[in-house]
Amino acid sequence: MTELTEPEVKLEALLGIINSSARQAIAEYKKTGHGVPSADATTFHPLDMATDTLALRKATRLLEGAYHQLSAILAPPQHTVMNFVFDYNWACTNVALRAHFADVLEQYPEGLSVDKLAEAVDLDKSKTARVLRALSLMGCFKEVKRDVFTNTRLSLILKSENNTGCYAHFHSRDISKYAGVLYETMIDQEFSRSHEVEKAPRVFACRKEGTEDNFWEMMKKDDERRDIFHRGMLGYSEMMGTSVILHQYHWDTVSSVVDVGSGIGAFSMPLAKMFPHLRITNHDLPEVMVQAQNAWEKHDPDALLDGRVELVPNNFLEDIPAAGKDVYYLRHIIHDWRDAEATTILRNIRKAMGPNSVVLIHDCVLFHTFQEPGVGTTDGLSIAPKPMLPNFGAGSHGVYQIDLTMWFLLNSKERTLDELKIIAAAAGLALTQVYDLVGTMVMEFRIAQS
Repeated sequence: MTELTEPEVKLEALLGIINSSARQAIAEYKKTGHGVPSADATTFHPLDMATDTLALRKATRLLEGAYHQLSAILAPPQHTVMNFVFDYNWACTNVALRAHFADVLEQYPEGLSVDKLAEAVDLDKSKTARVLRALSLMGCFKEVKRDVFTNTRLSLILKSENNTGCYAHFHSRDISKYAGVLYETMIDQEFSRSHEVEKAPRVFACRKEGTEDNFWEMMKKDDERRDIFHRGMLGYSEMMGTSVILHQYHWDTVSSVVDVGSGIGAFSMPLAKMFPHLRITNHDLPEVMVQAQNAWEKHDPDALLDGRVELVPNNFLEDIPAAGKDVYYLRHIIHDWRDAEATTILRNIRKAMGPNSVVLIHDCVLFHTFQEPGVGTTDGLSIAPKPMLPNFGAGSHGVYQIDLTMWFLLNSKERTLDELKIIAAAAGLALTQVYDLVGTMVMEFRIAQS
C-alpha cells in the first residue's frame, strides 16, 4: 500500500474534521427531539431560535473552516479567487428584502409563479426570476417547478418581521456602498491616514452622494432607516449567538448588574426574566432611555414596578456609572470606539467598581492565522485542530467581516485579546477569564493588583 504524502495526510485530516463536526451538529439537532432540518423545510427548526446553541456553533465553526480550507486546496486557484468576487448574493438579497419576496411567498406555501410574484411586488418578471434563481442556488427560496417558487428555512430570515433580515437589509443597502469606496479612502490624502470617525469610508461615500451627515444624525432623520438599524442590532445579536452568555456565565452567584450602553434592553430584558433575583441598572443616553422605558413597559412592566430594573440616563464617555455593583457588562460597545475613548469608558467604570466587582466586555476578538506562542494555552482562546488554520479560517469569517464593517461604518475595529488587555490595563483592569462563545467572546476583568 502506497504511503500518503504529507499534503495527502493533511487532506485526510481535514476530511475527518468535516465528518466529525458534521456528525456533532447532527447530534445537537437530534437532541431536541425534532431531528435534523431538511433542505426543503419551510419552517424554522426549534434549535434555530434557541439561545443556548454553543455546541452547535462550535461544530459549525469547525465544519465551515475545514471545508473551505479543503476546497481552497483542491480547487484551481483562479476558480477560488473569482468566487471571492463573483458573489452578488448581497445584491439579490437586498432586492428580496426590499421587495418583500418572502412575505408574499408566505401566503402561498405550495408555491407562486414568478408572473404573480413579480406583479405583486411591481417588478419585471424576468429580472425577478433571475434574482430568485441566484438565491435558490444557495438554498434561499426553492423553485418547486418551472417558474414557481416557495420559501425555505433560509428565506424566512428575509421576512419583514425578522430582525436578522433587518441586519441583512442594513448591510446590503448601506454597508455595501461604503465598502465600494474602500480603496479610494486608502489613497485619499484626507482619509488615508486618519482613524477619526469623521474619516470613515461611510463619510467618503456620503460625500459622493452630496451628504455629510453624522451617522447618528442620519438615523434620527430617517424613521425607516432607524427602525431597520435598531431591529438589525437585535438581529446581529441573534446571528452572533450573543445570548449564549445568559447560559455560560454564573449569573446565579451575583446580585447586581449594570448594563453599560444598554440600548432598549436587548440583553438585560432576557437576563431579568431568567434571573429574577438580579438588580439591574440600565445606562444609556437620555433619548434611548425614553425608548427603553416604552420597551420595558410593553414587555416586562413588573421588572420596573418591583424595582428589579432601573433605567438611568448616563453618557459613558463623561459619567461614572452606578457604584459598587457586582457586574458591569458592555456588549458591542468597545468596538465602536478608538483606543482613547475606549480607555475613558473603562476608566469611568473603574471609578465605580467595588473591590469584588468585575467588568465583562462582550465583543468579537481577532486572532491570527498563524500559531502564536501562548495563545490558546492560558488565555481561554480556542485553537482549531491541525491542519486547520489556528483561528478556524473561514469558520471565523463572520468575525473578520464584522471588523471590516466597523471600519467602513465608524473607522473603528474589532481587537485582538492583547489589544483589549492593553486598553484595560490603562484603565486599571486586569484580565481574569475568557469565555469563547464562537463569533463573540466575553472577557472578564477585575481591578488590577498594584
